[in-house]
Amino acid sequence: MRSLLIASFVLLLSMPVCVFADNPSMPIADLDDSLNPAGKIVAYETTADKARLFRKETLDFSESASSDGAKLTLEPNEVRQTVDGFGAAITGSTAVNLLKMTPEDRAALLTETFSVDKGLGYSYVRVSIGCSDFSLDEFTCCDEPGIENFALPSEDREYVIPALKEILAINPNLKIVASPWTCPRWMKVKDLKSLEPFESWTSGQLNPKYYDDYALYFVKYVEAARDAGIEIAAITMQNEPLNRGNSASLFMTWQEQREFVKVLGPKMRDAGLDTEIWAFDHNFNYDNNKPECKDQWGYPLRIYEDDEAAQYLTGAAYHAYGGNKEEMKRVRDARPDKGLYFTEQSIGDWGYSFGGDLMWFMREVGIGVMNYDCKAIIVWNYMLDDKRGPNRPGGCTQCLGAVNISTPDYKHATRYSHFYEIGHFSKVVRAGAVRVELAADDLPRGVYACAFRNPDGSYALVAQNDSNEPRRVEIVCEGKSFVAELRGKSVKSFRWNY
Repeated sequence: MRSLLIASFVLLLSMPVCVFADNPSMPIADLDDSLNPAGKIVAYETTADKARLFRKETLDFSESASSDGAKLTLEPNEVRQTVDGFGAAITGSTAVNLLKMTPEDRAALLTETFSVDKGLGYSYVRVSIGCSDFSLDEFTCCDEPGIENFALPSEDREYVIPALKEILAINPNLKIVASPWTCPRWMKVKDLKSLEPFESWTSGQLNPKYYDDYALYFVKYVEAARDAGIEIAAITMQNEPLNRGNSASLFMTWQEQREFVKVLGPKMRDAGLDTEIWAFDHNFNYDNNKPECKDQWGYPLRIYEDDEAAQYLTGAAYHAYGGNKEEMKRVRDARPDKGLYFTEQSIGDWGYSFGGDLMWFMREVGIGVMNYDCKAIIVWNYMLDDKRGPNRPGGCTQCLGAVNISTPDYKHATRYSHFYEIGHFSKVVRAGAVRVELAADDLPRGVYACAFRNPDGSYALVAQNDSNEPRRVEIVCEGKSFVAELRGKSVKSFRWNY
């Protein structure tokens, strides 16, 4: 027995050792693409029980893959949408937290997140125009009456723009979408009948007499951001336009957006700006449980019916706090010429679990909306601190970031489910990729997938096994195949080239 133990120990010493950081407080290991072996499939796996967190492995192509008949075949000539990117919001709270880290720790985390070759390759972020519910104070870019008083707020100048510049140094191709939570209060009225002034950060409506000024407000914001070194790829006209109750908010019906974009579009064009304009930016169900929203069903489609308004809109943005992804399919089928974008989802202390969110998000948002031609997926706060902030009174006190940073040292980052969910797309699917159709044969229940061809000719596939049992699926592309081993309750991303 003693000789057997010695022999076994010697054998173990002679085997290659792999060290994995399957701990949400540790950086993800093995993200450097330059270390990937040629001619192999590279895979990354996350399990709901956190036993594997973005664990990397390499696979070989097989002449005779065995998968019990389950097969997914990529059809490279059946091309769907072009992908703009994946990412998270850089709110004021996020930027403040980032800048409290040491430069070395911040650079390491941002490289892990945003570097295309050495990190997860996040490629799209969202920022607020003026304050959001995760800002340090209440403000817009023009709080003193008169559009001539427009200026970027101090939160942007001191925190958000410096953070964005560090991210852009890591990923210069990063795209940014900007959304207002409210217009300046001097532009608000209580309702469109009385036109009574409404000096509140919460609720109210945009006074039509200020459409011209508010359109110029957007133009000035995009120009000021550009002057500061930040290119804004897209804007939405209002975050959650049917939500009066947000701590900073503005109620804006589809009828109002239809009329406003007829002013905003020409203003942007005349300024020589090619920034995209997205409609809506709210829930799948259009908050139709509220009496005042009963006529808001199909919000972007109603605007598209007006050709003058539709010409200025690239597409529509959605959140998933109400309704379900099937609405994206309905909108896509009705207007395939218009893009679809997913711009917000938060996690927080309202029944959250890592595994529960991993399975729900990948099925209902990630893979789900990608298969309905969505072009981008962005989650809410990239970083909050371990006290769920900082935030101002009235903001969410239960929300979690994709990453939460320790206080008071701002040194230890805990990575939550959103961090990995976005990473499972951004690491293998490059901005500019096209989604390709998948033909499924005998696919087991609980298995979901979407596939892409990257600009460099490589292929990517993101798969989920939502069942408790392991699944084996043969992946076939251009005459070659390999077997994807999918553990129960897991997500796995693949990338390969020929």
